[in-house]
Amino acid sequence: MGDYTREAGVRNLERELGKVLRKVATKLAAAKAEAPLNVDATDLREYLGRPKFFFEAADRTSVPGVATGLAVTGTGGDVLFIEATAMSTGDGHGEPGLTLTGQLGDVMKESAQIALSYVRSHSKAIGITPERLNGRFHLHVPAGAVPKDGPSAGIAMTTAIASLLTGRPVRSAVGMTGEVTLQGRVLPIGGVKQKVLAAHRAGLKEVILPKRNEGDLDDVPEQVRNEIEFHLAETVDQVLGIALQSPEAGTEPAFEESPAA
Repeated sequence: MGDYTREAGVRNLERELGKVLRKVATKLAAAKAEAPLNVDATDLREYLGRPKFFFEAADRTSVPGVATGLAVTGTGGDVLFIEATAMSTGDGHGEPGLTLTGQLGDVMKESAQIALSYVRSHSKAIGITPERLNGRFHLHVPAGAVPKDGPSAGIAMTTAIASLLTGRPVRSAVGMTGEVTLQGRVLPIGGVKQKVLAAHRAGLKEVILPKRNEGDLDDVPEQVRNEIEFHLAETVDQVLGIALQSPEAGTEPAFEESPAA
């Protein structure tokens, strides 16, 4: 049912199940089928129509510049795809700077500024050539009609920019959440349980969390904890080491996690 409902509770799940049961009852009453009638995953399209949700992390992160972040919304946890691109000022695209779109609040805008400043100031360590830092950058967070705010997308924004400028895509199985500082520290955030559940529903297999949120994993259901690998990071270089694909190995982490600064 993950293609038809992804809310934190079970209200919509009950509605979708009720819809299936009503259509089964109608089919039995019209003598178009005999009891018992089995309904499996392949029958859901017949009863519920086209899927409403898709497991799209692999497709969205297949190109450099897109990272999978985790957020908390009014209906529970959700997955956000942070997209970054760069434009050369020599092509008439304006002055160097940063454009932000996606109905971002003030705190989230500040997180984007911090992410870009960190990548620029640590470009040599990340492996970015100086000429790639020139031009105007654009950071977008779909869905554009939904207001978003908070600092917890900081590491996802930093990873998206680093991915874009190094040309190394983000590993599709990885989601992340955490606030980032100018010194590259990863600070704790809220809503860990909801965000991990959202990652699980979206089919992600690994989640990067701030080290100081380790205790919050006790609130996550054991079944979910057993199906997701958690990486606890204290610094941005640890995050990038886990999240970015290796230039040679494809989907393996690019380098070993470094000790906290």
